[in-house]
Parts: sequence; structure tokens; C-alpha cells
Amino acid sequence: MFWISEAHAMAAPPGGQSNPYGTVIMLVLMFGIFYFLLIRPQQKRAKEHKNLVDALKVGDMVVTAGGIHGKVASVQDEIVTLEVATGVKIKMNRSSIVSVGQN
Repeated sequence: MFWISEAHAMAAPPGGQSNPYGTVIMLVLMFGIFYFLLIRPQQKRAKEHKNLVDALKVGDMVVTAGGIHGKVASVQDEIVTLEVATGVKIKMNRSSIVSVGQN
């Protein structure tokens, strides 16, 4: 008897079927929420990072994704040479630069 009352509660409303457009509207609403809360902010962050990496120039103080702080010694197509100490230079991928500081 317990199961009968649950089945009755889950049945369609009396007098006909539920709205067929309700499911479509709910899916569109869910996609809109995902877009504005997840997809759009991620695209914005990616665009900002691309602009940051494209604007690198010699002399900029930078921080890499690995936490290395250094000064840009040279910039090539995809490689940036950082001076991390006097006379100590390392090569990094441009995409690993996460922030640019002051001189």
C-alpha cells in the first residue's frame, strides 16, 4: 500500500498530459545558466591571459605557473627567456606566464 500512494503522487495531473514545452524551456534555461556562470567567465579569463602573453616585452617582471619570479630577458615566438638571478637565465613557454608585475 505504501508504494501505491507514491505511484499516485507521481502520476500526471488529472485531466490530461503535462505541458510538452516545459521540458524544452527547462533545458534552454539550464543551458543559459551554465553559459553565464561557467562558459562565459572562462572565455573571458582565457582572452585576458592571451592578451597578457601577447604584450610581454623585455624588462617585464613576471611570475610563471610554477611560481618562478624573474625578469624577461628575451622574447621569441613561443619561448621567453627569464633572468631569475644575475647571470642565471631559463627558457619558458610563453603560455606558462601567469602575471606581469612592475619593473
